[in-house]
Amino acid sequence: MNWDDFDAFCQVVEHGGFTAAARALDRPKSSLSASVARLEEQLSARLLERTTRRLRLTDAGESLYRDISKPFAQLRELAVDAVAKGAQVQGTLRVAAPYEFGAHHLASVTCRLLAQHPQLKVQVDVEHARVALFERHYDIVFSAIEHSFAPSTVVAKRVYSLERGLFASPELMVRHPEFAAPEDLNALPLLAGGEDTTWSFAGPDGSADVEVRNPPLRSGNAEVRMRAAMAGLGVARITATFCAQAVAQGRLVRLLPQWECAPLRIYALLPGRRLVPAKVRAFLDGLEEEAASQGSVTAAV
Repeated sequence: MNWDDFDAFCQVVEHGGFTAAARALDRPKSSLSASVARLEEQLSARLLERTTRRLRLTDAGESLYRDISKPFAQLRELAVDAVAKGAQVQGTLRVAAPYEFGAHHLASVTCRLLAQHPQLKVQVDVEHARVALFERHYDIVFSAIEHSFAPSTVVAKRVYSLERGLFASPELMVRHPEFAAPEDLNALPLLAGGEDTTWSFAGPDGSADVEVRNPPLRSGNAEVRMRAAMAGLGVARITATFCAQAVAQGRLVRLLPQWECAPLRIYALLPGRRLVPAKVRAFLDGLEEEAASQGSVTAAV
């Protein structure tokens, strides 16, 4: 028996197809297809029904996968742990992050790591929607888990606390000259994040909460909210680093600078392994160093 064929079968099932598995494993699709075909011949059973649109397990395939998937997952984890004991940063690091964080805080760290470690490859997926935890076998998933909680099989490390502010177009604020306190937001259209219900503030007069009622726009995409704010459609709550250029160009103004918005807390979610691979440690260390060098960002790894 070629045990690699069993593992290839599990990987194809877990990734939902040959193409996705080949991409994740950095192996030719033909190699995976040959492994599964060889396994089917050895077992004298059809394991997968292949169509142009989807992949389906046969009864025999479902039974085999149920019996072997867990031990093979454990073997892969042990292999990762063994590699983690070495000091060399190598292999492919797969990272997913929300757009507002990933677009502005991961590029420089990624470039520096690639320059320092020539045997490392990095795949960074920047998502506008919430990232499904490790559905695509990520090594690190960055998430603002203020709206959700990680399962017990996931290790959560807070990495960044990003300063947020209120921003609107100068044209909109000309029409509201009396704007001076958080409660005045009730008279303005608010451009809400994907799950915003309340905006919280801390200021010279204590704390304040503003309910986000009937927003004309709701989007988890910070770029969309920023562009809507620049168009004069409402007030957006966005990280300060994300819209710094628009402020410098005079297309946005910051509102209520004396009131602090609740920061956007970003967590690094890792698979619950006993040892953290060297490539993951190197990436998180790089983020911590970058955070320490930026005045508007604090790190808590």
